[in-house]
Amino acid sequence: MSIWYGDNVPDEDELRLCGDLAGKRVIELGIAPRPNAIAIASAGAKTIVADPSADNIAALRTAAEEAEVRIEYHHCDLADLGFATSGSVDVVIAAHTLGGVDDLPRMLRQVHRVLKPGAPFVAAITHPVAEMFDGEEPSVRRPYGSQGLTFSGLFTVFDRSNFRFDVLHELADRHHRDAGWPAVLVLRARKQGV
Repeated sequence: MSIWYGDNVPDEDELRLCGDLAGKRVIELGIAPRPNAIAIASAGAKTIVADPSADNIAALRTAAEEAEVRIEYHHCDLADLGFATSGSVDVVIAAHTLGGVDDLPRMLRQVHRVLKPGAPFVAAITHPVAEMFDGEEPSVRRPYGSQGLTFSGLFTVFDRSNFRFDVLHELADRHHRDAGWPAVLVLRARKQGV
């Protein structure tokens, strides 16, 4: 089992963005469509999940019991990380869960607060260019940035929150390589300062 970054794209086994998680304190920020918390806990990490959906938490709790792993759960907004002390977290992971965040700068400030200096925030989102197209009908196009963040918007909000990108992957859907645009953007941003 590996950390999932999207359907039909490379996972953590190939991308190696999180490093060895054994003994680390890791937050899954929002429960991914394919929950990563079980893979994180199975890797030996102290796994914490924050999610605004009680149903998502209940489903993950059942799956974790079946997998016989321990996970700490917090039913909260993704920007409400008051359960974690400042500088106490080794890695934060968000896979396709940032789209519903109303105040991304506030959430990033909270992620910055809880991460140790230099620690990574690893996120996967639908690629900003892929947001322009309807997956079923590629001739339907929306204006760039009308469905989500643009590259410049993403860079700006991370930079203003004192993060520095050190890895960006623009991943094509392995089953639709002929689409002509990447499907998923996976990034790793490191906390700058204290």
